[in-house]
Amino acid sequence: MKKNTMVLLGSFIIAGAIIFLLMAATPGSSGIELTMKQLLASQEQYKDDFVTVEGLLIEDSIKWNPDKIELKFDVKDSDGNMMHVIHNGPKPDNFSEGVITILQGSPTDKDTFKAETVKTRCPSKYEGKDMKDYDPETHKEKLNQPPKEK
Repeated sequence: MKKNTMVLLGSFIIAGAIIFLLMAATPGSSGIELTMKQLLASQEQYKDDFVTVEGLLIEDSIKWNPDKIELKFDVKDSDGNMMHVIHNGPKPDNFSEGVITILQGSPTDKDTFKAETVKTRCPSKYEGKDMKDYDPETHKEKLNQPPKEK
């Protein structure tokens, strides 16, 4: 083979490896964002996908096992849908009633979600203190707005 051909072939192999590594290292970029209602209605369809879903934490359901670093809890949405969550990782700092949990992972069994990451967000920053009227769409609208200038 000519030297130029070998250099070109080597460049394609390196570029392909870099692209593969970037795609493998960022599963969130190829994930799907769903409401809890959408996810629970078609859980089987999303079993092999990386999904982002959010819901309100039900504080009475929290089971923390520090020896296994395992966190189990339930979340609900404004329609009354409920989902069980299993997370093998640290418990977020402000993990209490009324926080919005942002879960990334995949559904497993019926109404169960295996979370790779669990993040929390205080709803009072976005809405009033009454959590009965929680609306995830309101948060999405406010998050997509440009920041206010001071």
